[in-house]
Amino acid sequence: MHRDDRTRLRHMLDAAKEAIAFTKNESRNSLDANRMLVLSLVRLIEILGEAANQVSREFQAKNSGIPWPQIIAMRNRLIHAYFDIDLERLWDTVKEDLPPLVKQLEEIQ
Repeated sequence: MHRDDRTRLRHMLDAAKEAIAFTKNESRNSLDANRMLVLSLVRLIEILGEAANQVSREFQAKNSGIPWPQIIAMRNRLIHAYFDIDLERLWDTVKEDLPPLVKQLEEIQ
């Protein structure tokens, strides 16, 4: 593993864990009432996606169980369509997709 890959994986893991922590005692309705929570989650997923995009293609290929294209695509969507964020999708990503991703990232570190 390249040294930079290790750093990017750490960034991905940190961002995912932080997003999960931010939603620990929250409900989906919290996104409607708390703009800071929305902005925090969006930023963390952007960081996650950018870090994923910086992981070497070789490492991505060796770890094809991680949904690299989807992670990167979500980052791109949030960055370029910032004016049209689907809060349901954001919530589902944090609550359903990130916990298994954290597990995968911890296993390959």
